[in-house]
Amino acid sequence: MAKTSLVVDFSTEDFEVFIFSDGIKGEKDMDRRIQKSRQAIIDAFMRLMSEKEFERITINQIAEEANVNRGTVYLHFADKYDLRDQCMEAQINELLRNCMSEDNFFHLPSKTALLRTFEYLEQHASFYSIMLTNKGSTVFRNQIETMFRQSLCEHLDSINLDQEMNRDITVQFLISAAVGVLEWWITRSMPYPASVMVEQFWNLLNRGVEGHERTSSI
Repeated sequence: MAKTSLVVDFSTEDFEVFIFSDGIKGEKDMDRRIQKSRQAIIDAFMRLMSEKEFERITINQIAEEANVNRGTVYLHFADKYDLRDQCMEAQINELLRNCMSEDNFFHLPSKTALLRTFEYLEQHASFYSIMLTNKGSTVFRNQIETMFRQSLCEHLDSINLDQEMNRDITVQFLISAAVGVLEWWITRSMPYPASVMVEQFWNLLNRGVEGHERTSSI
């Protein structure tokens, strides 16, 4: 007779009980159920984010939208802030993994890597649009800025920046401009294709670099 394992999903108000047969099949069934409920919670959270500000979203609303109980939400996430942060971290990591080669990970991206970045954003427009337009997710914009900061700082260190130009101000200006363009493109439903954006972006970047080099060589 096959043994069974009991998994209890507790919460303060209710709980779910999952019973699985021992063995590989039971483990796979449990893993599949856990992954399915986790994805349902994430999908529900994103739908709510598209409808209301982050601060107005509650765990009860997330659970109801995902058709799970509160205990299942807390089984996967500590609170709604943890849910938001894990969603953002997963997307940022996936963006870096898909768009940056190992050689370019901590350096200014090549034109090809930049095109992959814009194409990735184009394919995941719904997520980025929600995160950038929701008033409760300024932290997401900050994460994108941080992603650019190190590579931009290293790039400026590699060129002869005009001594009259303050490095910190230059970095902040360029980051704000770059992220601002990305934000404008995404939240305006991407009025230009990724290839056009990259061409313009790359030309502006190169002109800026050439300008610094010409100034420093005089």
